[in-house]
Amino acid sequence: MTSQTQSARPKTRESWSSRPAFIIAAISSAIGLGNIWRFPGVAYENGGGAFLIPYLIALFTAGLPILFLDFAVGHRFRAAPPLALRRITKKLEPLGWWQAIICFIISSYYAAILAWALCYVWFSLRQSWGDDAATFFAVDFLKATDPGVTPTVVPAIFICLAVIWAGIIIFAALGLRKGLQLANRITLPALVVLFLLIVIYGVTLPGAADGLNTFFTPSWEALADPTVWIAAYGHIFFSFSIAFGIMLTYSSYLKKRSDLTGSGVVVAFSNTSFELLAGVGVFAALGFLANRQATTVAELEGITGVGLAFITFPTLLSEMPGGQIVGVLFFLSLVFAGFTSLLSLMQVVIGSVADKTGWSTARSAIFSGLITGALSLVLYSTSAGLSILDVVDAFINNVGVVASAIAMILALGWGTKILPTLAAHLNAVSSLHVGRLWSLMIKVVTPAILIVIFVTGTWSYIVDGYGGYPTWFIMVAGWAMLGVVAAASLLLSFSRYRRPFAEDYDPETQFDLTDTSYHHAKGD
Repeated sequence: MTSQTQSARPKTRESWSSRPAFIIAAISSAIGLGNIWRFPGVAYENGGGAFLIPYLIALFTAGLPILFLDFAVGHRFRAAPPLALRRITKKLEPLGWWQAIICFIISSYYAAILAWALCYVWFSLRQSWGDDAATFFAVDFLKATDPGVTPTVVPAIFICLAVIWAGIIIFAALGLRKGLQLANRITLPALVVLFLLIVIYGVTLPGAADGLNTFFTPSWEALADPTVWIAAYGHIFFSFSIAFGIMLTYSSYLKKRSDLTGSGVVVAFSNTSFELLAGVGVFAALGFLANRQATTVAELEGITGVGLAFITFPTLLSEMPGGQIVGVLFFLSLVFAGFTSLLSLMQVVIGSVADKTGWSTARSAIFSGLITGALSLVLYSTSAGLSILDVVDAFINNVGVVASAIAMILALGWGTKILPTLAAHLNAVSSLHVGRLWSLMIKVVTPAILIVIFVTGTWSYIVDGYGGYPTWFIMVAGWAMLGVVAAASLLLSFSRYRRPFAEDYDPETQFDLTDTSYHHAKGD
């Protein structure tokens, strides 16, 4: 390496202040809106208590192995996805940009859901939805229109969305230690405390026991249904924020002596624990609602997703003693859970821009935040926002994210010879070692399951469409959107890196795996 190249390098690269700071950030990223409104419904619809068996098996055979893979790539190659994968082989840079652009698109609509939750904090104080939460949400609040109808701006959503993006840009521009770490230290404890209060109150309500029995009672026959196992693997995959750049980027900011696998285990089980807590809170509340309506939980509508958060729960709050206070706590929980997850999504975009351009963190954050925020405001602050969000979310997750995971796993497991090096890297810096079983999961088990999920999901969209939307709308918001992502990924790969050390980075000079000082790292 020439002295000229060495002098061109910045003296330091951003890093987490400590391993616990990284763990808190990774947990904050993993714990998002899906933990609160997706896991309880998925578990209930796929065997109740029996779902925990395929869930835990998926955790150990897919969740942890891919999480370790992300950590290894990010930590060893010290960059966001495009540059990190390029440092393995230039052919993989488009895959890195695919992941970064996916995070860009998810960020644009994820912020919209946070804006809804922020608006509902205020609505909860007055219980503005009245006796018909569904009509209030779709008509009075979102002013939702069918595809093809000229959209109009919804002022309340525009304002809340602008507030969300202002907060994201400020925290992201402050950098890792002054921005992200501060946000995580505030929001994660606040989220846990708020949700614990909701759970404690919820389990004391009449009918709560019936709701919990519905959630935990196992349907053992469900274990013979392949779709239940696919649902378990699909949920673990999405819940852990793996294989589309987030954990890879976060681990790239770790110091050299960092226990990667130990950190991964802590993150995984913290995420799982919160999901179970969310399940208890949600189904205790649903049991109360069923009790008040003299029906059963099984007959209630909207027990997962957006319907649970913005229709079923407001209906519940109207029936619940102290509903105004519980409503504020619940929607603040959504805001806190989503804010740090949105920050982690944006960090992939910001890191990719910074690596490519050589800009500072602040400049990259402001640029990325303004571009993503502008797209978010244009698309999702209007009366067409709900329809666009629904289709884009379905296609970006079930096609784009799964395709990213399959491509990354096959490329690293079969297309290159990097997997043994990554295993050696994990073992050199971690207390918990990986071996042949980890390689087997990465090369065989996980890609096989993900391919099944990808083929079944994609084929369903091709044959049946999605959500009853017009074909033209699915083509534009779904398939054409993915085509734009693919084209942009290729174009960005051809542009030149501004940083002179982007091309000559040599991980062997950064990590000497024969150096015993790396082995069994205790962290910083």
